[in-house]
Amino acid sequence: MGRSLVVTGAGTGIGLACARVMAQAGWRVFGTVRSLEAAARFEGEVQQGARALIADVADQASVRGAAHMVAEALGTERLGGLINNAGVATPGPLLHLEPEELRRQVEVNLLGVHHVTQAFAPLLGAEPKAASDRTGPKGRIVMMSSVSGRSAAPFLGAYAASKHALEGYSESLRRELMLFGVDVLVVAPGPVATPIWDKAREAGLERFANTAYGPIIGKFLNVMLDRGGDGLEPEAIAALVQRLLTEPRPAPRTTIMKNRFLQHTLPNLLPRRWYDRLIAHALELKERP
Repeated sequence: MGRSLVVTGAGTGIGLACARVMAQAGWRVFGTVRSLEAAARFEGEVQQGARALIADVADQASVRGAAHMVAEALGTERLGGLINNAGVATPGPLLHLEPEELRRQVEVNLLGVHHVTQAFAPLLGAEPKAASDRTGPKGRIVMMSSVSGRSAAPFLGAYAASKHALEGYSESLRRELMLFGVDVLVVAPGPVATPIWDKAREAGLERFANTAYGPIIGKFLNVMLDRGGDGLEPEAIAALVQRLLTEPRPAPRTTIMKNRFLQHTLPNLLPRRWYDRLIAHALELKERP
């Protein structure tokens, strides 16, 4: 058996694809899921000795329990990789988004990452005592961010805020963990064809129908669903993660998406006000008399 890794949010989408690709490459994979049913499905689909960990990243106690299980399974071996992938997306206009919805977004996408990172960092070699007790190369942390970590679409403000925060967290952590030789790598995908788009369709956006944004929300959702349906396959992200975990000098941040020039490079080259106007024209976000 090769090196070991933990991937959060491993039940579907990018997390499941990462688990499959890494298991096929000979890594021993531990994946967090949130139910017994999901655990059985994960182990059956990944095989190769993959082991499910039932944990909610927003629940610090369950994350610590999962880390304890991995520590026992590793024995004296170091954990080779940690993929902080679990996340949620809560769409809606910020003026009407309930505080509890924003809180949940941050609890999963930022505090969840913090819980997982603190629990598993010693297994990667990010503490002097842990480094002396375990054998093998130091592990690496991969943070699954998004192009929304450096830009922000309307009606995805809560998600973009959580990913902007994750990017800042990751940059500080990368510099702090230089003390221990543990690297932190950020992956920023564009639209990916995953179940998150089906969840967006079911997000209850009709509750905003009686707001000023009512006529616009449907158009926005159709645009996002079209982009998601035509997005990257999760396996493309998984292949990138495999490379980042194995190559000698990986880039600290990597953007991966289709149509990168039109959807990422060009918007970031344009003055912000110009790009604002393009979005306003596309979604009819124009001031009304």
